[in-house]
Amino acid sequence: MLIRDWMTKDVITVTPDTSMMHAAKLLKEHNIGRLPVVDEQGRIVGVVSDRDIKAASPSKATTLDVHELYYLLDELRIKDIMTAKPIVCKPTDTVERCAMLMDENNIGGLPVVDENNRLVGVITDTDVFRVLIAITGVRHGGVQLGLQLSTQDGALMQVLDDLRAAGARIMSILTALETTEAQTRGVFIRMLPMDQAKEDAIVEMIRAKHTLLYWAREEAHPQR
Repeated sequence: MLIRDWMTKDVITVTPDTSMMHAAKLLKEHNIGRLPVVDEQGRIVGVVSDRDIKAASPSKATTLDVHELYYLLDELRIKDIMTAKPIVCKPTDTVERCAMLMDENNIGGLPVVDENNRLVGVITDTDVFRVLIAITGVRHGGVQLGLQLSTQDGALMQVLDDLRAAGARIMSILTALETTEAQTRGVFIRMLPMDQAKEDAIVEMIRAKHTLLYWAREEAHPQR
């Protein structure tokens, strides 16, 4: 899945000369955690987060009076506290790659830029959650089977053949491989809901023929 299909395109931005007070107001009003910083041509030059603003704000123990405090906050500019040269992604990058970058760098979102470094959107951890929900089909309920299978050719096909022969309708298949040299992998298969007795029979059949790590039955949960 590509970033362009899941990113937020209408992005709230600030410039390097935006005051810190105004940026803090935007974050609060729109309930967001970060703001891309762009120049006059819309090119990304930085990112400012709510953590940056909190870190730059005077301590509650400050001896400044209210007027001095507001003056100081209004004089602080985003260019003084932003993260310059932020990690970015492209619309044609995969969601998985961007999720990996966010995880490795402990950040909750990435600006999305075109070939000229102009901002075209943002992708956040919330968008990644939406992708996970979509690709697993969890909203439709059903039964998920967690299996440990050999990495040899045909191992997954045997399971799929067994499920098809039992009348199961498969909604999603995910696999997890710890290393390219691993001898086994985790495979997670979700079946569409059916009669509970039939679901139970399929689970027992899979348990008897393959290495079943777990199974979970979940109710449908339509989006509101």
